[in-house]
Amino acid sequence: MPDSEELDMDVVVLIGRVLFAMLFLTSALGHFTRTEAMAGYAQSKGVPMAKAAVFGSGALFALGGLSVLLGIWADLGSLLLVLGLLPTAFVMHRFWQETDGEAKQTELIQFSKDVALAGAALMLFAFFAHVDELGLTITGPLFDL
Repeated sequence: MPDSEELDMDVVVLIGRVLFAMLFLTSALGHFTRTEAMAGYAQSKGVPMAKAAVFGSGALFALGGLSVLLGIWADLGSLLLVLGLLPTAFVMHRFWQETDGEAKQTELIQFSKDVALAGAALMLFAFFAHVDELGLTITGPLFDL
């Protein structure tokens, strides 16, 4: 039976997982419910097969978010989030190509957010793949670092 400190840490990690995953699950919901609008925006950014890309990124965010939230191979789920975030940052938020100051600032913020979230997801991957006792998860890690 875990002691009080271990349970406290497990609960803190669980709360962090819930808060982190909420962003990706709500984003995935948007990808699936507002597909046409999002595909139009992606197409305006030069994304080929924009509708498929919207579904694909929505699937990465849904699967990755659920994996982290539920603790089912959360290390793999974290990597799925990285795979969705980095291309999105570089393809959808090319601030360096903007000429309008306000648009440039908006794209820089979105680019920075996606890169920072990818960094956090990568740290979560390392955490999940390295820690022996994750606590309050359904499965252990798929990878072993």
